[in-house]
Amino acid sequence: MSYHSALRSLSRTQIAGTRRSFASVASSNINPGSVGPFQVFDRNAKRLQKDRAAARDGGKRSRTVDYVRDEVADRMIERLLDIKRKFNTVLDLGSGPGHLSKLLEPQTTNKAIMLDSSEKLLNRDPDSEFEVEVERVHADEENLLEAIPRNSQEAVISCLNLHWVNDLPGILVQIREALQPDGVFLGALFGGDTLFELRTSLQLAEVEREGGISPHVSPMTDSRDMSNLMSRAGFTLLTVDIDEVKVAYPSMWELIEDLRDMGESNAVLGRRHLIHRDTLAAASAIYKELHGQEDGSIPATFQIIYVIGWKPAPSQPKALDRGSGKTNLKDVL
Repeated sequence: MSYHSALRSLSRTQIAGTRRSFASVASSNINPGSVGPFQVFDRNAKRLQKDRAAARDGGKRSRTVDYVRDEVADRMIERLLDIKRKFNTVLDLGSGPGHLSKLLEPQTTNKAIMLDSSEKLLNRDPDSEFEVEVERVHADEENLLEAIPRNSQEAVISCLNLHWVNDLPGILVQIREALQPDGVFLGALFGGDTLFELRTSLQLAEVEREGGISPHVSPMTDSRDMSNLMSRAGFTLLTVDIDEVKVAYPSMWELIEDLRDMGESNAVLGRRHLIHRDTLAAASAIYKELHGQEDGSIPATFQIIYVIGWKPAPSQPKALDRGSGKTNLKDVL
């Protein structure tokens, strides 16, 4: 069996207990649409990477590596279906070709608005693959309010896109501003332990062969950061949880190739554009030595942070004041 076929059979793992913060960015005073002072990612390079991935081999390669996003989209739709409400429209922020929008059904929403910075990826798949009406918007996710009016959306969803945003606090505020009162935001983004096997292998190989290290894997946030950022952005009734998707590859080379075809290559500002072949060979050997499995394959861990938050509204339930309870817990127990 080819490893691509095997990848489609993904197993759910228990919630991760280890959390690591690589990019904690929080501010008590966040303005909608503000540009963060610290730029981490080259957004133009990321757009070009996604465009090239969508165009490679007529889009066939891009479709072959949809397995991670399809799996996460499937887990996200379960969370959306737990919300017993039908939405007139759902905004799919950073939609790509519509991994999540394809799972929307008429009983959930009438229309999906797909927004992505990569025009080629946005238009990769035809409307016939969707069960609801689709509107495609080519725009930069970091400037959401330039494309979407304030107070216009009942629901905003985002599947594995926000980890490439420079101003994460700012985009969360823009999402809240785009929502109607009592509107919901449901998002999934890669967490800090994503691809830790690849990261450590590359770092050890560079130290051994070149005497130093360079960033090759994107810095990512963790669940505690997301909880704080969602709260400071003004969301209420927050839910944050962590899950993992583990994928087995024949070697590190197939993993790197698939990341390229996913449009997930490194886009950190100041990144190295070329890694020596002998350094990569050393990293591949280290990867297999440290993390290799009995069948000869190597694992790659994708840690997923899921968040749900609601825009405040007078109709929402509120916690009672401290001391206002009328039942003694001792009596219940």
